[in-house]
Amino acid sequence: MKILITGSNGLLGQKLAELLRQQPDVAIVATSRGANKLAGLYPDLPFAALDVTDAAQVAQVLDKQRPTHVIHTAAMTNVDECELNHEPCWAQNVTAVEHLVAACAARRIHLTHVSTDFIFSGEHGPLTEEATPAPVNFYGESKLAAERVVQASAGPWAIARTVLVYGTAHDYGRSNIVLWVRDSLRAGKTIQVVDDQWRTPTLAEDLAQGCWLLARHSAQGIYNISGRELLTPYAMALQVADHFQLDKSLITKADGSIFTQPARRPLRTGFIIEKAERELGYQPHSFAEGIELVGGG
Repeated sequence: MKILITGSNGLLGQKLAELLRQQPDVAIVATSRGANKLAGLYPDLPFAALDVTDAAQVAQVLDKQRPTHVIHTAAMTNVDECELNHEPCWAQNVTAVEHLVAACAARRIHLTHVSTDFIFSGEHGPLTEEATPAPVNFYGESKLAAERVVQASAGPWAIARTVLVYGTAHDYGRSNIVLWVRDSLRAGKTIQVVDDQWRTPTLAEDLAQGCWLLARHSAQGIYNISGRELLTPYAMALQVADHFQLDKSLITKADGSIFTQPARRPLRTGFIIEKAERELGYQPHSFAEGIELVGGG
């Protein structure tokens, strides 16, 4: 079994590389558009430069590497950036998927595609795999369009839908809710955290595990891969404060409407993960365990 990872410089890509290196009888190749950030950590990890928006390059890399499975993590995921820059968002989130689907189907390569709860309106939640999509922002529209491309593939495919992924990675610029709350409270800062949005936050290691299980089983269809607990960001922040014994009075409950953001957010999503638990043996960490793993001491 040989697995090619797209977007290996990202949070999920790095967690997948770390996980898959430990699996017996699995060969892996990391790919990314930029320079290989994992070279210092895993100097023996095979790497190929790949811009997934370039159809010829996708075909060339797949022909050279000859993977049995592709796990596609590369995407433009900054929701507000997508709202303001439609063309690059569509190129990275839809056109790239069209290239990968065509190339994988032609070579009978199993494709695992990572999607999002932002394909939903936020009127209902938590959601099963059968829920009807209705995105409220352009990022969600692009990810839904990508799902439809994958679902129309003549080749083997699985879609891993996830929610509010958090974690830390090497040379990774973004923060996450655990570190942001911890560091703000340690600095004595007052923070406003929304209490009218609901999610099932997902530890990056758990999402990597879910993607690996989909590839290992050569699963077919849509699977919800997230945490179990339906929480507001405010409730998450309180848990972080409790874990690190920090001053909860610095956390102010806020309504999402007070924040000026280009893109609307769905209010209530979150996933029911029984299908992944039943069919794949997926077992995510609790949010408290995730805080311990991400936040350290």
